[in-house]
Amino acid sequence: MSFNEPNRLDNEQYCMPRHVAIIMDGNGRWAKNQGKMRISGHKAGVKSVRRAVSFAIHHKLEALTLYAFSSENWSRPIQEVTALMELFAWALDREIKSLNKHNICLRVIGDTGRFNNYIQDRIRIAEEITQQNNGLTLNIAANYGGRWDIIQGTKKLAEQVKEGLLRPDQITEASLASYLCMQELAPVDLVIRTGGEHRISNFLLWQIAYAEFWFTDILWPDFDQHVFESALHAFSLRERRYGGISLNIHD
Repeated sequence: MSFNEPNRLDNEQYCMPRHVAIIMDGNGRWAKNQGKMRISGHKAGVKSVRRAVSFAIHHKLEALTLYAFSSENWSRPIQEVTALMELFAWALDREIKSLNKHNICLRVIGDTGRFNNYIQDRIRIAEEITQQNNGLTLNIAANYGGRWDIIQGTKKLAEQVKEGLLRPDQITEASLASYLCMQELAPVDLVIRTGGEHRISNFLLWQIAYAEFWFTDILWPDFDQHVFESALHAFSLRERRYGGISLNIHD
């Protein structure tokens, strides 16, 4: 992974998000437009991941979360799923040294127990190698679903109640959040979705409660620093009210 520094945003003019999450959509359509097999689009998408990580590093984001494989993606044709698993394992092996070199802490969020033993080992090794890094936190959502996340957190709370360590009336948003993925990180500020769709697709349902959304028709393999910069610029123009009222006296 090569992290050549992109043109830097003027941080004095931009309100920068701390945590950006991206739904990487459009690999298959990109490949079709190129007259290629779908896996070619996924391979091209890996290059866009590198560009996005590079951008996040050089603009000092705290966390970047990428939706790589949803819990619903298992329903795709077996040939595509198999190719995706092979690509995932290959990327973990190939990129880990560079991630570690650039002080990136890699985490894979999701129900990883469904992956084969080889991929689970690659995930464990990659996370162990980078766990002490304190630069960008790169979260890869793999076999992840927002509903699964909330259910698995709820089950852990139920165990606390069953063991008599917690009363039902003591359950709060904070107590549930403590059992969800990425609970130790800053909340997601900005969600970007490529590929022209305008839906969440079961992604981080809890964590994006007050996030800003930015959609683009750009297919993921064509996502570059200029598109990322456009998203951050749009974010900087938003007034985040968190359920309150506008501070603009003219509203």
